[in-house]
Amino acid sequence: MKALLASQNRHKASELARLLPGWEIEPLAGVEYPPEEGETYYENAAAKARLAREHAPPDAWAIGEDSGIEVAGLGGGPGVRSARSAAGDEVSWLLRRLEDVEGAGRNARYVSELVAIAPGGRELRGTGFLEGRIAESAAGKEGFGFDPIFIPADEQRTVAELGDDWKQRHSHRARAARALTDCLT
Repeated sequence: MKALLASQNRHKASELARLLPGWEIEPLAGVEYPPEEGETYYENAAAKARLAREHAPPDAWAIGEDSGIEVAGLGGGPGVRSARSAAGDEVSWLLRRLEDVEGAGRNARYVSELVAIAPGGRELRGTGFLEGRIAESAAGKEGFGFDPIFIPADEQRTVAELGDDWKQRHSHRARAARALTDCLT
């Protein structure tokens, strides 16, 4: 299946291409993306999918994705505003905000929402979560975003240390992709 992904994040595009076997995913380029103003991950992902649908070839799917991190010590924030809050400096930004936070306040979860619109207009969605906690300092070289400081539940290492192969099987985006493909069957 062919799909047009509304994302300017090249990491997400390549990750989704690996997570959705059999899909040929091309990023939507050369258009101005509207601001992410939704109150939920779904609202933002659906808006992106609708944008991609406007530009997708008639036989292609359109995909939108929104994701974020929710941290207990930040009252569940930054949530849907994760990318805008961190402004490309995710690790330092979050560690500064959690400098005096210990214990359960460092509990966190990644969230990913995928919305796919079929060539005929049918909408499918998949949601994925990855529970964990925020480390005291960064470790690891793989992944992107908050991965160097996110330790999944039942693990002792960060996602960046666990590596891209682990992430492809267990990440919030991998879980959202599985949920999405389950809708197709």
